[in-house]
Amino acid sequence: MTDGFIRWYRESAATPVLAEQAEVFGAHGLALAHPARGAAVVLDVEGDGVPMSREELGRLLGLRIASLTVNWWFSADVDVTDEFLYEPLGCEIQTLWLDGLTPEQADAVEAAVIAATTALPVPTRAVIVDRQGASDPADWDSAVLYDGDGTPVFPDRVLAREPLTRTLLRSRPGLRGEEAGGDLTLLAPARPL
Repeated sequence: MTDGFIRWYRESAATPVLAEQAEVFGAHGLALAHPARGAAVVLDVEGDGVPMSREELGRLLGLRIASLTVNWWFSADVDVTDEFLYEPLGCEIQTLWLDGLTPEQADAVEAAVIAATTALPVPTRAVIVDRQGASDPADWDSAVLYDGDGTPVFPDRVLAREPLTRTLLRSRPGLRGEEAGGDLTLLAPARPL
């Protein structure tokens, strides 16, 4: 079992959208720049925060040559760690870790990601919301990236496109789905009446 997370798969990383993402996240209380330092914070291999301008961070993310880990800030001492990964198929994956957040802060992170799925010009393939960390984030890669049939323990919610939506509904009859816009369907366990 891992810590809670949101794993966001974007269809193509051909278009850098950090500035637009920062704007959407900002509307939900998450800032890219540290409130006291005034700069974005990138974590190095030892986990130390390295201040960086938004422009330089956007340039590095645009190169897509390595994974980067950044922090989004609720306040000077409350952050969300976001790992940016790039897959050979051109898919960008962001994993936002929810550990240490209050339920309200985790709600804000989820709302920010969901809002970004329709606001950004790069299509979203899937968003996995696993508040309890019932699965490992990488366990979703096969199903989301390669249309694999095996899926891990179902999390709180999945926002997905076809064919993943069909696969999940077929393999887990207790799910309900509702249109979420942008060709995405929100899947969650059906609640008994």
